[in-house]
Amino acid sequence: MSPQPQSAVGAPLSRVDGRLKVTGRAEYAAEHDLAGTVHAVIVDASIGRGRVTSVDTRAAEAHAGVLRVIHHGNAPRLPYRDNQGSNNLPGRRLRAFQDDRVLFHGQPVAVVVATSLEAAQHGASLVTVGYDAEESSTDLSEGEPGQPAEYARGDAEAGLRDAAVRLDLTYRLARNHHNPMEPHATIARWDGDRLTVWDKTQWVPGTQLELSTVFDLPLESVRVVNPFVGGGFGSGLRCWPHTVVAALAAREVGRPVKLVLTRRQMYFGTGFRPSYAYRLSIGSDRTGRLVAADHRIEAETSSYETFTEAVMSPGQMLYGNPSVRQAYRTVPLDVSSPIWMRGPGAATGVHAVESAMDELAHELGMDPIELRRRNEPAQDPSNNTPFSTRRLLECYTVGAREFGWDRRRQQPRSTRDGDWLIGMGMAAGVYHTGVAPAQSRGRLHADGTAVVESATSDMGPGTYTAQTQVAADALGLAVRAVDYRLGDSLYPQTPPHGGSMTMASVGSATLDVCDQLRRQAIRLAVEDEESPLHGVDADDIVVRNGRLHVQGNPARGETYKSLLRRNQRDRLEASSSFDPPRGERRSISAYSAVFAEVAVDATLGLVRVRRMLAVYDAGRIISPKLADSQALGGMVGGIGAALLEHTSTDHRDGRIVNANLADYLVPVNADVPDLRAIYLDGEDYDADPLGVKGLAELVIVGVAPALGNAVFNATGRRVRELPITAESLL
Repeated sequence: MSPQPQSAVGAPLSRVDGRLKVTGRAEYAAEHDLAGTVHAVIVDASIGRGRVTSVDTRAAEAHAGVLRVIHHGNAPRLPYRDNQGSNNLPGRRLRAFQDDRVLFHGQPVAVVVATSLEAAQHGASLVTVGYDAEESSTDLSEGEPGQPAEYARGDAEAGLRDAAVRLDLTYRLARNHHNPMEPHATIARWDGDRLTVWDKTQWVPGTQLELSTVFDLPLESVRVVNPFVGGGFGSGLRCWPHTVVAALAAREVGRPVKLVLTRRQMYFGTGFRPSYAYRLSIGSDRTGRLVAADHRIEAETSSYETFTEAVMSPGQMLYGNPSVRQAYRTVPLDVSSPIWMRGPGAATGVHAVESAMDELAHELGMDPIELRRRNEPAQDPSNNTPFSTRRLLECYTVGAREFGWDRRRQQPRSTRDGDWLIGMGMAAGVYHTGVAPAQSRGRLHADGTAVVESATSDMGPGTYTAQTQVAADALGLAVRAVDYRLGDSLYPQTPPHGGSMTMASVGSATLDVCDQLRRQAIRLAVEDEESPLHGVDADDIVVRNGRLHVQGNPARGETYKSLLRRNQRDRLEASSSFDPPRGERRSISAYSAVFAEVAVDATLGLVRVRRMLAVYDAGRIISPKLADSQALGGMVGGIGAALLEHTSTDHRDGRIVNANLADYLVPVNADVPDLRAIYLDGEDYDADPLGVKGLAELVIVGVAPALGNAVFNATGRRVRELPITAESLL
């Protein structure tokens, strides 16, 4: 078959939904206007562990506008079918208002429903809750670790014992919160036994499944709508208790209920990246060849669920090392459950590995890039499978050249600019390419336009735009002729909008359904005796700008419009169910090399990022403009993790002290002066039919260690705890 012309994919197009967003016409979860909507405000537990002994609602219920106060003492029992729904974490998920137990500070213990937001807020302040408080445990260093997940190859103990050079290191990473711009919100409405929610979620089918299990409803009786998401970073990858509370309240009062979490409530209501203690012993010979590594990892989780992430993978496969041992333990604490956050697992694991590699390079007196080159594996050492594409060495070469790495001085604290100490650092990055089953459906209309639908989400990476680009090229249409629709459980099912798998999974379904529609039209033309394409081999026909024609002979052809109208067809329809390819087993990941230059005030210890460059081996880039948005945003997130972000908990009662954007610091424009991204040209068709490997998670991986390594090069002081603060450098 002749290759279909590609004009949209690879073009730096502006977002197709951009005008809706900048003019305020994009409706987010809390902005849908439903007649008769009332407001709900959650009352949070003020203890870290214990039981609710009383709930005095009299003052709240007497307040004008308050309709109902719901709590465990008067709430109906919910079925909560055994199916774990969308919340597939081991353990027993939090069940809203079903018992008197308090498992963490900030847990919902009541909800006030009122005719106005102000009445609900004041009503919530009038609810008095009595507690039988117990001692809570919220400090990772004092918790009791559970059973480990383990990995081993070779003999790490013997390798470390005999290593010419050995380092024993401990890295501590603070808890981080997602802090998306849009707060989490739900509007719930019942129509008889059918439930519709307008919800901020990154997984429409998952929220649908969870609500169906909680309320024991047929799946088709629950509809989830979410056309726009104002940032998520992983916080929307499960259905949280507030969504259940909104649906429960709506059923109890018989009206649509809107529930919007405050910024403070999001700190204990919608997950976080857990804090870690990562102990790493690493050994090499005098030439820098790794001989052994021992990883002992501890991370916080909640007392009622066990959250884990792929933190072990980088230590297994980023470098060739004959002997590796790992033990990953979670520490149950009296906190809410963590959830995946951008670069889940990999950002943490790579930070430890890449910081240790920099320390080893310094110990050996070797250039950090040269040390990495000497330990580049020929195949995936974790499972001995071949790599599909791994161009990490090329990332080093391009990055070093473009960044000016040759100007870096190996001796720390040897470059100054007035009162500022200047340093350069780098780190590698890796993130596994995820691909999952996805469905899509499409319609090609007689007016030459097309509609493509799937239940995926767009939390900001540009799903609308990138999927439209794929569809436009596959159909041979202009981008403006394609209407891509998402964010509704009535559309075909898709995997979670996370893990860098939306383009690979949903994009492949989009490609397939649009290829089907194009082939239907071509088949119709070659079988139509009145068509100029009658009798032509279908494999010789391509479509460009809505016009079918013979490859190499554009004059012989006709438009979709003329073809469908002559055949009295108002549209063509197709559906796709994409399953990941099952060929030879390969190791498929995206890779990066991140370079950073920092300035550190020699007197005050203040760290300023001067510039950053990252080079990515991410396969085919569908939209360079969107890719840059992803890359720069990921670098900003990495700067936050490295230098600013830190959740401060009062361990006496589990209260988060800095649960606001005034005290929980995130980067601002002044913190990010010069960021640049480079993408190696190429594709990986072992990964998926589009040849993409995923970018959104990768772009934060490696940023924090690159900055930490640059701080060491500037100051000679190694800080092994994130964030790196001025105090740690004084």
